[in-house]
Amino acid sequence: MTTNRSSSKPNRKPGKKRPGKNSQNGRRSWFWKIFIRASVVALVLLACWMVYLDAVVTSRFEGRRFEVPSRVYARPLELYNGAGVSSGALQRELELAGYRKGNGTTPGTYRRNGGHFVISTRGFHFPDGKEPERTLSLNIYGDRIQDFSVTSGASASIVRLKPARIGGIYPAHKEDRILVQLEEVPELLPLALMAIEDRDYYDHIGVAPLSIARAMLANIRAGRIVQGGSTLTQQLVKNFFLTRDQTLVRKGNEALMSILLEMHFDKDDILETYLNEVYLGQAGTRSINGFGLASQFYFGESLTDLEIHQIALLVAMVKGPSYYNPRRHPERATRRRNLVISEMEDAGLVDTAVAEQARGLPLGVSAKPSYSENRYPAYIDLVRRHLSRDYKEEDLRSEGLRIFTTLNPAIQFSAERAVTDTLPRLAGGETAKALEATLVVTAKDTGEVLALVGGRDPQFAGFNRALDANRPIGSLIKPFTYLTALEQPDDYTLMTPVLDKSFTLEFENGKRWQPKNYDGKERGEVPLHLALSKSYNLPAVRVGLDVGIPAVRKTLQDFGVVTPISEYPSMLLGSVAMSPVTVAQIYQGLATGGFNTPLRTIREVTDARGEALSRYSLEVDQVADPAAVHLLQYAMQETMQEGTGRSAYHTVPDELSLAGKTGTTDDGRDSWFAGFSGDLLAVAWVGRDDNGPTVLTGATGALPVWSRFMAQVPQHGFSPVVPDGVSYHWVNPEKQALTDQNCDNARLLPFISGSEPTDKVTCSGNLTRKIQGWFEGLFQ
Repeated sequence: MTTNRSSSKPNRKPGKKRPGKNSQNGRRSWFWKIFIRASVVALVLLACWMVYLDAVVTSRFEGRRFEVPSRVYARPLELYNGAGVSSGALQRELELAGYRKGNGTTPGTYRRNGGHFVISTRGFHFPDGKEPERTLSLNIYGDRIQDFSVTSGASASIVRLKPARIGGIYPAHKEDRILVQLEEVPELLPLALMAIEDRDYYDHIGVAPLSIARAMLANIRAGRIVQGGSTLTQQLVKNFFLTRDQTLVRKGNEALMSILLEMHFDKDDILETYLNEVYLGQAGTRSINGFGLASQFYFGESLTDLEIHQIALLVAMVKGPSYYNPRRHPERATRRRNLVISEMEDAGLVDTAVAEQARGLPLGVSAKPSYSENRYPAYIDLVRRHLSRDYKEEDLRSEGLRIFTTLNPAIQFSAERAVTDTLPRLAGGETAKALEATLVVTAKDTGEVLALVGGRDPQFAGFNRALDANRPIGSLIKPFTYLTALEQPDDYTLMTPVLDKSFTLEFENGKRWQPKNYDGKERGEVPLHLALSKSYNLPAVRVGLDVGIPAVRKTLQDFGVVTPISEYPSMLLGSVAMSPVTVAQIYQGLATGGFNTPLRTIREVTDARGEALSRYSLEVDQVADPAAVHLLQYAMQETMQEGTGRSAYHTVPDELSLAGKTGTTDDGRDSWFAGFSGDLLAVAWVGRDDNGPTVLTGATGALPVWSRFMAQVPQHGFSPVVPDGVSYHWVNPEKQALTDQNCDNARLLPFISGSEPTDKVTCSGNLTRKIQGWFEGLFQ
């Protein structure tokens, strides 16, 4: 019997096989093998990446964390009875140093009523000690301080104000900051910062998942980004190590590095670094980093002196320094600041009454930014060149040195004004547009550079004509020629007749040179003092050839010229090229009685902690006979009274005794004037960058700039001290016999002992008014 049996296997469609358990298990096994291998590789790569990130984090945090620019300060203003300063200059300097108009009792404020000032000073750590806070009262009459007194604080007869910060020497990345330590900042600042930015700062490990979730929820509800979830550590990592790109990779690195940072370093250390790193604004090309500099930039105050509403504003700006810029968007900044104050109130940092009062206060931002952008680029340029003798550029850019300079802001203001106001009046048309000018001002007795203007635009940071425009000096060389002669009293005195008559020199190559006077005239024999004061060319060349060109060259070198000097006779008429700063250097020696006094722009350099590194003291070297220099000074005073510099008294008060010399080169290409009072020496140059001709002489170009400056600055007249071996005697320029009845044209001249006239006569009562007035001015 046949039995039909159904198969136990399911029917299969042709060409297909049903996968079995072994096949499925194999696939699962293969997946897990791949997954595990990929995970291992990923973990290895992550571990390697963590090692790399760890090295990045630790290396920078354990090394020097910041490149801090060197800070350059003006000289401190000293206030005392009798100090020379005008009311306007004092107010400008207070504002330059960050003082604000106010009640005069809060540190950093002043009150002015005409010439009466009440000033509440800030303390400052000078290299020689701390100057405490004080309240001062003083009056200014006739550009002099009177009735000076200290009404609050330690008494003192002389008070130094905190010097104005005039610039810096910056790192290449153009960041700027003032480093602060956590224990030095107001306690409310970090507490307010954490209340707004990271309430769980001391509890998280660098990232805060709950904060991130809370921020995400708030942003979803608002439909836009209204809250961030980054911790302070993450913000620091982003600013310190990473870019601002909004990518998942960057956010991942930020989280990993934050955790690593917290693993290696103390919370307080991280918080202190944040306070110094956070970006809080922009000053031109310089970024404002850290609360220390932001306090100075926005309020002109030290961070330790800020009030609650000011601290709140700085904390408010962390969210967006540009968006909440208090100078550009005061209403927006006020709303954000008040929100921060409310958050501080909710966190219990301030009570309700204090918070309410703080919300009602104005922002308190200073009218002008108080920051370290170089205010005087030409002067800072000279400072850098002087510093380069002793310091490496990388140290100047990164070590936070404090550089105390000799710049006098009041004198710098007057120098800039003299250039910018006078230059447009000197010529018209295209010549006026092409004219440039420089002005260098030094302290007569010390060689300290008090002011320096590098061009018609004092703020221009390009070509510095005061240092780099080497131009022929013209007749400015004549005093050194005559000084060389006067050091030979057996041959030359101020009354020695010199010949003002043309001549021709013929050289070995057949070329001929025939010097001429500027006006083309010839006067025969003239006394030496007159030849100098009237700046006649022919007598100067004759005297120079007589004493020898090498001797004149040596005199110039003794007074500070270090560049090569021509040996051709034309050098006696100023074919020697010098910069205005070099001219100031050599004329410094004439003003000080024959001492080579190197120009100084720096008084002291300290490190960031205030420890002295270098002190730059006065250096002098006697290079000329004081007696001969005294005779020359007499002739240079005569230049101002009766010679080529007399037009200065159209601007300068008649009673201010001055000494100086004009200089002009061919076609008026260079107009010079160098001169000094009892306090100041100034050198002015006017010309064109393309060396083109002008219509100007030394008297019509540089002298008006010089005179305008001298007329603006309180100072004393030049009253020379008569050195040993010099005596004054009456002489008659007309060479007539001098008697008591024949003194109308007499002149009292200095002579070196042994060279004085043999016929000694005393003239009394018969001097002309002109000569008598000049004589009295000479010795006032």
